[in-house]
Amino acid sequence: MNPNPTHQPNHFLPANGSRRSALNTLSRTALAGSALAAAGWPLLSRAAPAAVQSHSGALGNTAPRLITVGGGVTEVVFALGAQDQLVATDTTSSYPSAALATAKVGYMRQLSAGGVLALRPSVLVASTDAGPPVVLDQLRSAGVKVKLVESDHSWEEVRRKVAAVGRATGRLQQAAALQAELDARWAAVRQRVLEQTSAKPPRVLFVLSHSGAPLVSGEATAAHAMIGFAGARNAMEGFKGYRPMTAEAMATAAPDLILMTSEGLTAVGGAEKFWQRPELALTPAYRRRAQAQTLLHFGALALLGFGPRLPQVVQRLHQMVVGA
Repeated sequence: MNPNPTHQPNHFLPANGSRRSALNTLSRTALAGSALAAAGWPLLSRAAPAAVQSHSGALGNTAPRLITVGGGVTEVVFALGAQDQLVATDTTSSYPSAALATAKVGYMRQLSAGGVLALRPSVLVASTDAGPPVVLDQLRSAGVKVKLVESDHSWEEVRRKVAAVGRATGRLQQAAALQAELDARWAAVRQRVLEQTSAKPPRVLFVLSHSGAPLVSGEATAAHAMIGFAGARNAMEGFKGYRPMTAEAMATAAPDLILMTSEGLTAVGGAEKFWQRPELALTPAYRRRAQAQTLLHFGALALLGFGPRLPQVVQRLHQMVVGA
């Protein structure tokens, strides 16, 4: 993806105590979070530091003014306890609920330089889906540090978001502790999925229906990656991106399960209304709907946002796929 201007990170030092003490505290926090993870894996939040170290090494009270674009990036800010540095977020930033109360700069692909600059940010962290590019160039020219995180629908994408937000907020130690915890969660989920994946995994079709005619997801999409992570197979193969949901496509795909976003399911009028579409009658998912839960749905950001909740979402999706 696009290279980004480099900048020296701020470094967090506690107001009292040594670096070793700080690391010990962070280690205990990570262990406590791991224990909570077993009970439901909540989004973690780390307490804000008393001060942020400047590039010169002196401690100061002025933290970078941060704008995040991309719900997954914003989730990391809250997970690190850096939400007080948030000046604004984009409209895809809907979790946790406090993110809804932040000022909004619009949809991530339709940013306005004037609207962003009016908030006087010092740093903007976004996924590479953000744009348009000319607006990002205008922000750089105005002195805003723009950090773009490559979006490739992988676990490394989540790790890059944690690292980028850690640098942008000056919370490198908290970011390292969070990443270690998330890596452990991810490894555990991947092992569980591997152990429980059958030789003939179910075929899952992702349908996008937030507006207009429904589309189905092919390869090189976030939905395709999530289906694979859950131990299933994307029913649509041989093309990248999205295509219209046609009767021919349904007959060829023959999905055992259909996956949607909760928002998309609401947009089409709910499950009963969705099943009334004539092309769906050609699918095994339609024929089995009375015996099993063959229509699955998740919140759009949780399912497609590739934020710190990814391990728990993959685990839940896998459980639903296996149980269907």
